[in-house]
Amino acid sequence: MTNLLAPLQSLQQGRWFKLICGASYQHLPAVRSLTLAYTLAGADCIDVAADPAVIAAAQAGLLAAKDLVRDAQERGFGFQGNLPLLMVSLNDGEDPHFRKAEFNSSHCPPDCSRPCEKICPAQAIVFNNIEDSFSGIVAQKCYGCGRCIPACPYDIIDTVSYVSTPEAIASLARGNAPLIMSTGIEAIEIHTQVGRLAEFQRLWSVLASGVDKLKVIAISCNDHEGLIDYLQAIYKIIAPRPQVVIWQTDGRSMSGDIGDGTTIAAIKLGQKVLAANLPGYVQLAGGTNSYTVPKLKAMGLLQEALVQGAGSKGENSSPLHPAPRPSASIAGIAYGSYARVLLSPILEKLENQEVSHTSIKATGRLEEEPELLWQAVELAHSLVSQLKSQRYP
Repeated sequence: MTNLLAPLQSLQQGRWFKLICGASYQHLPAVRSLTLAYTLAGADCIDVAADPAVIAAAQAGLLAAKDLVRDAQERGFGFQGNLPLLMVSLNDGEDPHFRKAEFNSSHCPPDCSRPCEKICPAQAIVFNNIEDSFSGIVAQKCYGCGRCIPACPYDIIDTVSYVSTPEAIASLARGNAPLIMSTGIEAIEIHTQVGRLAEFQRLWSVLASGVDKLKVIAISCNDHEGLIDYLQAIYKIIAPRPQVVIWQTDGRSMSGDIGDGTTIAAIKLGQKVLAANLPGYVQLAGGTNSYTVPKLKAMGLLQEALVQGAGSKGENSSPLHPAPRPSASIAGIAYGSYARVLLSPILEKLENQEVSHTSIKATGRLEEEPELLWQAVELAHSLVSQLKSQRYP
């Protein structure tokens, strides 16, 4: 079980770092390796798809990290063994985070230059795969960014979307306990959009039996007319539980690896939600990358967010259960596509080594390749430390 004090203190100090593996990303080896590397680098939360196999892969990464505490400290990473919260993502309606691209490769003209393959950040599009001559989209790797769709000169790429319906959530149950009550899941994130209050309420009612077990809930929403009124209505539904609420401002979904301009939308939306003084913490997402922390720092938006944990007259508050009051500044940053792409060269090497090992049984476990492991942690730490190394007046 996670030492909850450490992640929640990061929220209070404005240093919360969340890794987004992807709400529809199901490449299990990568999820395990990403979880391991970013945990050792000091992440506070790992957000994964609400899929039992994906959750198990992330938990395996967390367990592997526990055995490497001393090694990480000796290498100067400062990992104290406090595991990040494990979060699962759900949605109350159609959402770009919950989709995958698809196409029939037999419809591709032989002379096509295959721009879709070149533009895919997840390397999910392949043609004539060496192992099995497969051509098309590797569904487990696709996380629905949609960049391949406009790139296709023949307009034959489509998407398939899915929704976390009550029936789907029920299918993820373990025995009589809902998914969110299973071991290791202490937080959920609900992706919603303005105008879907009835759908949100329906999803929330399905989750009700397990909500009291949660320590954190994040509400992810992009900008739209009426956003603040919508978020206020959502808070009325979820109050007075759970204890910690995070408003995730989804600036430009899954675009952080494109360039510095993408982070502006996330910051702008973060400022808008901060100004609304909603109870809870504000955390950026959607377009976050290596430019995000410097921009926030230059704008004076990375100050301590201790207001929420200070309590107020008539409220009970503690380090584990801070009173739900408005955050004074940006409390944290979630990194998705940028964080994954940052480590993709290492993960590709690991995968290639697994394929090339013919004389021994290759497991594909990052911790069994020390050179690659610490290269991955170093890269992850280069991103995490931007936020963790901030000094406040």
